[in-house]
Amino acid sequence: MMQLDLFPTDLHLRCIDPASNKRRFYALSVQRTLFDEWVLVREWGRIGVSGRLRRDPYSSAGPALDALHEIARQKTRRGYQPVAAT
Repeated sequence: MMQLDLFPTDLHLRCIDPASNKRRFYALSVQRTLFDEWVLVREWGRIGVSGRLRRDPYSSAGPALDALHEIARQKTRRGYQPVAAT
């Protein structure tokens, strides 16, 4: 089971399986906009290639952090592992 910080705002995951040529990443970040809104920024794709980007708006940080945690939980079930911050 993956242990997250109390309220992580950035999370980087990856899934590598050489046997099936799988090298994927998934990045999540909660950010405040210039208009005092919050967005959950998601980027995913193959490692080494620019991935797809999606921004989901939220009215406050709480729901955005809840969404980040839920997506991280789903991804770890599918074999993604957290990457240590550098």
